[in-house]
Amino acid sequence: MRVYLDHAATTPLRPEAKQVYLDHLELVGNPSAVHGFGQGARRLVEDAREKLAQAVGAHRSEIIFTSGGTEGDNLAIKGLYWARRDQDSARTVIISAATEHHAVIDSVEWLEKAQGAEIVWLPVDRNGVFDLNWLRDYLVENHHRVALITLMWANNESGVVNDIPAFASLAAEFEIPMHSDAVAAFGHIPIDFAPSNLSALTFTAHKVGGPVGIGALVVRRGTKITAVNHGGGHEFGYRSGTLDAVGAAAFAKAAEISIATLDAKAQRLSVLRDRIVATVAQLAPEAELSRGDAPGLPDNAHFVFPGCSGDSLLFLLDRAGISVSNGSACQAGVAQGSHVLIGMGYSNIDAASAVRITLGYSTTEAEIDALLEALPAAYSGAKKAGLTV
Repeated sequence: MRVYLDHAATTPLRPEAKQVYLDHLELVGNPSAVHGFGQGARRLVEDAREKLAQAVGAHRSEIIFTSGGTEGDNLAIKGLYWARRDQDSARTVIISAATEHHAVIDSVEWLEKAQGAEIVWLPVDRNGVFDLNWLRDYLVENHHRVALITLMWANNESGVVNDIPAFASLAAEFEIPMHSDAVAAFGHIPIDFAPSNLSALTFTAHKVGGPVGIGALVVRRGTKITAVNHGGGHEFGYRSGTLDAVGAAAFAKAAEISIATLDAKAQRLSVLRDRIVATVAQLAPEAELSRGDAPGLPDNAHFVFPGCSGDSLLFLLDRAGISVSNGSACQAGVAQGSHVLIGMGYSNIDAASAVRITLGYSTTEAEIDALLEALPAAYSGAKKAGLTV
């Protein structure tokens, strides 16, 4: 039996979403066309938009369809920055964190290199928790220079959950737009956009059992965002390009089910996650749960195994039929530390010792049994191999 425990990367297509996709796969008509075929496709899109708005706690007019989380982050960050800078050229500072997804980090660093932005990195503690007091002090002195703030709701590697509404509330006090990458959070913990004080929020289909290639950006009404790509002026002028009506419908179905089953799934998966944490504590007392005692996603167990190559442990588990992840890159055969862990204060050596185990709606107790049976031998082998960085 092969076991898939890398749901944070992508989770299997839900059967209900697959059925919606198949039911409409032969749909003919561009949703922007005015004829009957086009309007049929448009109705499918707008029904999906309404369902997604309900799922995330937004108004339907605030849902902008994208191709996924990366595009959504790029549109939000670049669009908010350009719009804010056009209003006030003195506002060039972007506040973010070194533990963000690369879709965010690379976007803000591109704005720094190509557009003259100044990045201010928010302090992050050893557990991955953002420093709200530091941000308050910084904004008191520098709010007039800040274009936007972008901080993720839940970290895709460590699983730590930050109190994003508290940060967004602070940003709102100073009339600074704030974006949050909620790709890892949506469908796994409660998200309610309306009272959050956020200006924009990104989420995507394939992390909740929808198809790859469709996502959404929530843009609060009244928020100014400059379009990144241009063409037909689709999606309220924010995102040009023919809409994937069928993908949108399948996305909405997956989101609908994820929200309806969220509490029960979280309760079930947190029990399985805790079994993993307890077993690792016995097997490798020196191992650390990277988020420590900070709030975390119910389906994420991210460990640092000092002196043990995360890549080696991953490969040995994969040979035993267990697929997990480590979140680190491997270049020319040399282990590279996770930028998330480095941003949390871990050394490059320890950051290359990480393994991420993530569960999903389809995870069974038998799969966790298989993982825990394979883990001792895999860990022993990886430990003997050592670690070179």
